[in-house]
Amino acid sequence: MSTAEEVVADYLTLGLRMDRLIDGYVDCWFGDPALAARVAAEPVHDPATLARQASELLDRLPGADLHTDRRRFLTAQVRAVHCAARRAAGEPIGFLDEVRTYFDVEIGLGDPERYAAVHEAIGALLPGSGTLMERVEKFYARNVVPPDRLGPAVRAVTDALRERARPLLGLPTAERVEIEVVRDRPWNAFNRYHGGFRSTVTLNETAGRTIAVLPLMSTHEAYPGHHVEHCLKEAGLVQQRGWDEHRIALVNTPQCLMAEGTAEHGAPALLGPGWGRWTSELLADQGVTVEGELIEQLVALVNQLMPARQDAAILLHDRGMPTDDVVAYLHQWLLLPWDRAEQIVTFLVDPLWRAYSTTYVEGARLVGSWLAARPTEVPLIKRYRTLLTEQALPGQLHDDIIAEAADPVPMAS
Repeated sequence: MSTAEEVVADYLTLGLRMDRLIDGYVDCWFGDPALAARVAAEPVHDPATLARQASELLDRLPGADLHTDRRRFLTAQVRAVHCAARRAAGEPIGFLDEVRTYFDVEIGLGDPERYAAVHEAIGALLPGSGTLMERVEKFYARNVVPPDRLGPAVRAVTDALRERARPLLGLPTAERVEIEVVRDRPWNAFNRYHGGFRSTVTLNETAGRTIAVLPLMSTHEAYPGHHVEHCLKEAGLVQQRGWDEHRIALVNTPQCLMAEGTAEHGAPALLGPGWGRWTSELLADQGVTVEGELIEQLVALVNQLMPARQDAAILLHDRGMPTDDVVAYLHQWLLLPWDRAEQIVTFLVDPLWRAYSTTYVEGARLVGSWLAARPTEVPLIKRYRTLLTEQALPGQLHDDIIAEAADPVPMAS
């Protein structure tokens, strides 16, 4: 029988080796520096070898001396790593099977009629002359955060969110988030967690053109999103329970679908309705003017179009649609400028990121349904905090939703 320490060490080693093979595969690492140094000194393992190592680890997990929850989590994670290694070795794996294995969810195409109805609602919200695309673009232009104001504005919003999150979520006193702005990147923002309750949130200077860049970017990346989740799991799962598998976060695993889905719901969980007005009042002190209430309404509609991004991945990789036609699909249904639609497609054809849109679409859908299924007497922020502190898998949330629908808890009198 393998000990918990042995299988966890092998899991961490496997993740670090995959990152040597596929740059960017490790999203977060704050484990033993000696282990990282040892893996860095090895020759890069070929993908077939890593697939075999993952398979051997999967075989050992059922008999390992592990808590049931840890075994279930590690099995799902290693199964996803095994799939990624097999793909890297050239094994043909259908796209839908790839997504199912990575993220423990089933996906399918969205309904263009539904998207068209959302377009009508957006048109009613943004009346005026010109096409719907032109009116949306004018709205974006009116609500841009200039590059020279982006850093200070994000800092101000992040600090205000931190003050609100601290008493509600029980943040470690030592936690900190640094903000940096860079240029000429193909993404808007990402969080890099360093361990020790510290993160750096890096922003592309053009992110201010994105609708509702604030506070949604800050709630997603920092409070109560990725940064808070890493902090609370380091404090609870790692330091208190000794579950060292959470010292690493791997792309294209159930873990990252849960993380992205949780972060997508950060604003409603922490701020609730009215976050648009809250944001516009806060930014006014920074010399930035945005139509906060209108932004909040528009975001609620635009979010209903997000499945079109997952559609694009399915059309490319499962249905064989030509790239130019996929760009046109995104341009039409997501109401994106052509160059922005092309940028999304560059991610969808990247071997590492081609399936990643599912983490936002299905992650947000699953987490949203789970939050909504809570007993009526349970506050939203309390339910949300469970996702930040406990180990959970997509299948577990799905089972919870079904169980709670079948046996609802009556409201306390």
